[in-house]
Amino acid sequence: MLIGKHGLTAIIAAALLSLHSLAGAASTLDEANERTRKFIRETMEDKRIPGLQIAVIKDDRVVLSESHGLANVENRVPATSTTLFPINSATKSFTGVAMMQLAEAGLVDLSAPVSRYLGDLPEAWRSVRVRQLLAHTSGLPDILDQQGLLGGGSELDAWKAVKLRPMDAPIGERFAYNQTNYGLLAQIIVKQTKMPYERYLAKRQFDVAGMPLSTFGDSYDLVANAATMYSYLPRKTDAEGDDERLSHWFYDMPHGLWAGGGIQTTADEVARWIIALSSGQLISAANVQNMWMPEPLNSGAKGRWAAGWPVLGTSPNRQVAGMGGARAAFVIYPDDRLAIVVLTNLVGANPQDFIPKIAEFYKPMQLRRSP
Repeated sequence: MLIGKHGLTAIIAAALLSLHSLAGAASTLDEANERTRKFIRETMEDKRIPGLQIAVIKDDRVVLSESHGLANVENRVPATSTTLFPINSATKSFTGVAMMQLAEAGLVDLSAPVSRYLGDLPEAWRSVRVRQLLAHTSGLPDILDQQGLLGGGSELDAWKAVKLRPMDAPIGERFAYNQTNYGLLAQIIVKQTKMPYERYLAKRQFDVAGMPLSTFGDSYDLVANAATMYSYLPRKTDAEGDDERLSHWFYDMPHGLWAGGGIQTTADEVARWIIALSSGQLISAANVQNMWMPEPLNSGAKGRWAAGWPVLGTSPNRQVAGMGGARAAFVIYPDDRLAIVVLTNLVGANPQDFIPKIAEFYKPMQLRRSP
């Protein structure tokens, strides 16, 4: 086919425009990454964060993955891409995915009462729906208090104690965050899959998403290559500068409550999990959207959580998150095809507070898909 002079000129112009656009996109990505690096350095200095990992996912691609600072301050151990950080309550998002997987397999009806799957429940608990456990609208009393497990004894003793307590609120009346909900969800997973919670997650999520390093544990478990946790919180002594001194932070996450806060992982592996989730490898695309819908209260108002996920924003700028221990967070912006993971080893770092600033560096970008 012959192409005229004007047609050839148009083709060349279009090709040059395409090349210019690609170069601009690459430059924009480089700029966004550099602005993020600068912001992270400044934030770590301002908040005095010892160690940090960050991963940025845009259009189902990891476009930035870095580690900064120290995993262990006293021994000067650097944070690397394989350092494990506890994500604490952000584990609840993984449990939300697990429950959606069981729903897809026909093993759980999220609208069914908990009593369909668990026996030996107080009468007042029996009509709580599974999804209300996921969204913290159950009204159940909390199995933890400021000292840890109720009664200060074993998990079995704590479950006995919490079942004797009155309801905190009518079922579905209000949002009230507590760990009883996720302890019960773990029991449902164990009963319906006939395997421990941690084994189910390893098989159906970690293995699928490519998370070989991810595991479970707390400060009392011997976890290889785990970051040391720190805090600047006052130790309530008379020592001068007590509230300015970096100290070890110890936390206890009993085995029966791992579904609410037990995962130790890396930013890279959380990023792979997010990509697997958004690409339909873990649950269907329709169920991802269902999982992220805020659970309504009895009044019809939207609750603060969906099925395992805090909802930070709704249409037209949806934001869902996993947040844990005031030191780890990931935020997903579905409408921007963007997600940001920040894990730290400082209690009080609260990365969910500064992740939105990082998001602004990447939101305008449209990355080209790989062929």
